[in-house]
Amino acid sequence: MNFSTKTYETDVLILGSGISGCGAAIAAKREGVDVLLVDKGVLESSGNIGGGNDHFMAVLNEAEHDTYEDMRKYYVTPTSGITDNIAYNLYKAMRPCLEVLEDSGIELKRNPDGTYVRSAGFGQPGPWWIHINKGYTVKPKIASYIKKLGVKVVNNCFVTKLLKDGDRIAGCVGFNVLNGDFIVIRCKTAVIAFGLSAQRVSTNSTRKPFNCWYSPYITGSQIILPLEAGAAVLNIDIADKGTLLPKGYGAPGMNGINNMGGHELNALGERFMGKYDPEHWENCKRRDQLMGTFQEAIEGKGPFYMDMRHFDPEDARHLQYDLMPGDKETYLDYCKARNIDFTKEPLEVEIGERMIGGVIKCDDEQETPIKNLFAASLLATFSCCMGIGWTAGQHAAIRSKSVAMPSVEESQFEALHADIFSHFKETKSEKAVTYTEFEDGIRQVMDYYLGFSRSEKGMLQALKSMKTLEEYVPRLEATTLRELMRVRESMELFKLVRIYIQACMQRKESGRAMYRRVDYPNLDPSLNKCLITTLDKDGNPSFDWTK
Repeated sequence: MNFSTKTYETDVLILGSGISGCGAAIAAKREGVDVLLVDKGVLESSGNIGGGNDHFMAVLNEAEHDTYEDMRKYYVTPTSGITDNIAYNLYKAMRPCLEVLEDSGIELKRNPDGTYVRSAGFGQPGPWWIHINKGYTVKPKIASYIKKLGVKVVNNCFVTKLLKDGDRIAGCVGFNVLNGDFIVIRCKTAVIAFGLSAQRVSTNSTRKPFNCWYSPYITGSQIILPLEAGAAVLNIDIADKGTLLPKGYGAPGMNGINNMGGHELNALGERFMGKYDPEHWENCKRRDQLMGTFQEAIEGKGPFYMDMRHFDPEDARHLQYDLMPGDKETYLDYCKARNIDFTKEPLEVEIGERMIGGVIKCDDEQETPIKNLFAASLLATFSCCMGIGWTAGQHAAIRSKSVAMPSVEESQFEALHADIFSHFKETKSEKAVTYTEFEDGIRQVMDYYLGFSRSEKGMLQALKSMKTLEEYVPRLEATTLRELMRVRESMELFKLVRIYIQACMQRKESGRAMYRRVDYPNLDPSLNKCLITTLDKDGNPSFDWTK
């Protein structure tokens, strides 16, 4: 099959149209430059925010512990990769982001006196979380706002490689997942906003990898592409995430349940989180609630429930019918099917699937080791993604005004095109391996050897299993463009998981990540620092520690 080539040129290229990419695009366009927003999905629904969201976090100096200094202490730590300047720029971006949300028609709930309805969550010291009504409308409304600004959008473009001109970013190549066009983009500067955490590396109790907490389409390009281009990534070993989920339903929402006062109960009816965080109980950091629940589970005290029967009736209604559907619109269908009513009985929850990722190493202006490439995906949550994307977009736009368009070596395009379509076949061979078979193998390795409890010996065995899986890569075949997209995603997952396993072997301690090492069960104060991952000339990971 023959595919055509599409070429684009822009001042600022935004890689990823999730909420961090949207923040970057809006801020860059306000600087008066040309902006091109690219994603393998569609702007109106792409990214984690495409499923909706029920809260927007903002520090506004309106209440106790509601200052920049409070925020700095929470986010700027030896293992966060966030500097004082990045945190301050995020703080300054919060009000402009709020203005964009309200200008877009997104309903942020307010009290009778006009202030926002806010609550505290995840062990934070102040009521930073603004409640959102009909949060499932967030993405399409922001998409409309972006298009009215004049940002150019290329949907359905799967980016496969970053292009460089010497030590600077020059653009990218990829393919259109619907019509197969080979896509070449040149840019003066770029912002990488492909997300923070990759899904589909493990499963929840449903064993359905797309029934998950975050977007199932973040599969590793946010780590693999910059690494392969010469960037460095922080904390692949401890950037993993997990949460509690409604039993058998991959929806977020624990922030709302916890910060409004939900009580977690074990099978004995005990409210137990005080054993793991006596100050915050269920409203602790997400890691602590998950690992506390995991400990109760291995002691045989499951199943687990979130109890909201003590709520004021209006608070229970607001949580079940306003906030929870904001995170995933089908939540009320789930409640109806299981006859769930927060005022009558506890909600059964489970430990969900895990996600892995990392933070691209960058300076105070969010510029990566690749010159003119800026990092947007540095922190989780709606507001942090949008705000840090905002600051990355500003820096990229300002830089683009002072640099020339880079040159791109066109002789490489034939090989890049051939690489993209190397797994595309008219008909599958007898020895073909499907992407589902390959991905299932990755998840089996992760679930068996790298769960919430693990060991050095188990991780060494996992690497042997990954070596076996690698032998199947040449046999991955696709006969449709959708299958080709999934093959490329499964290869991203494979690369990321293999690096993740090796990174986790470097940190010989427990207590800083969402897992426990049985061979190193204690926290090591000397490891209160970031692990830096780069690739050597042969593509193998190399590790170092920040001082």
